Amino acid sequence: MPDMVEPAGPATADAFARAVLIGLRQPQKVIPARFFYDEAGSALFEAITQLPEYYPTRTEAAILADCAAAIAAAVGPGRAVIEYGSGSSAKTPLLLRPLAAAAYVPVDISGEFLNQSAAALAVQFPHLPILPVVADFTRPFALPAQVAARPRLGFFPGSTIGNLAPGAAIDLLRGFASLLGPESWLVIGFDLAPGAGKSVATLEAAYDDAAGVTAAFNRNLLHRINRELAGTVRVDDFAHRAVWNAALGRIEMHLVARRDTQFTAAGQNFRLAAGETIHTENSHKWTPAEIRLMAHASGWTPAHAWTDNADRFTVQLWRHHDGALQP
Repeated sequence: MPDMVEPAGPATADAFARAVLIGLRQPQKVIPARFFYDEAGSALFEAITQLPEYYPTRTEAAILADCAAAIAAAVGPGRAVIEYGSGSSAKTPLLLRPLAAAAYVPVDISGEFLNQSAAALAVQFPHLPILPVVADFTRPFALPAQVAARPRLGFFPGSTIGNLAPGAAIDLLRGFASLLGPESWLVIGFDLAPGAGKSVATLEAAYDDAAGVTAAFNRNLLHRINRELAGTVRVDDFAHRAVWNAALGRIEMHLVARRDTQFTAAGQNFRLAAGETIHTENSHKWTPAEIRLMAHASGWTPAHAWTDNADRFTVQLWRHHDGALQP
């Protein structure tokens, strides 16, 4: 069985409270996307990945199934696999099976969900050390001592990198290179920008499904305010909106006030006028040229790239050489 960890405690709650109180005081109100993933939000996201409109998960999984053996051949056996934002670890077995990994370190902000996923994975890989870490991977954190001497492979699927603006994405990837160390590898997924293989309509539908699951995922932030910050938000006062911002190359998700509304959170009062929004997520989409530039700017060297037949998604293998990361 994996080493189990305690659910996220006061530090995470305090961070959420600070983010909400600061974000809701901005001219454009904002709550960072990392706070989607409490236990309820994590479960809703896993439901999103099963929706017919949400192509990224199944497309990336199909690519990984095809290229995992080539990845294993390139990186060699005996590596510790560190997965950033592991969630349910649903795609992880596709990579672990051919790798002959020495250990698996799932990193996620939702402690209870992480424990459940790690326990399920331990059934499939009973002899693999599984070492969960509860952390916000966009902040500095320490790897378990058990993998200190191991060569490492980072795994960052799901195009999660798209939640960050390009500059912040480069900073995060530089942080990955520093944590994973010299001669490490990174397997990373990118959702590609609209083009010949993917329309804007297809992209927007992936973030605004007919069943309303993504809307529930977005509005769960409001339920979380009510649960954790003694909030009085009338959740039905807010609608879900997902739109493609072509100028900035990203899908934007907002919570839109249907009417004038007011509420309290952590003892403070807030008002939104009808039509005013809380910006909850950006999901940047990338061209191949932008991906190559991002790799080199963050100290990585692209080694291989795989895409689906419709050019909707790419899985890439990058290498960090000793001395490649510049100050």
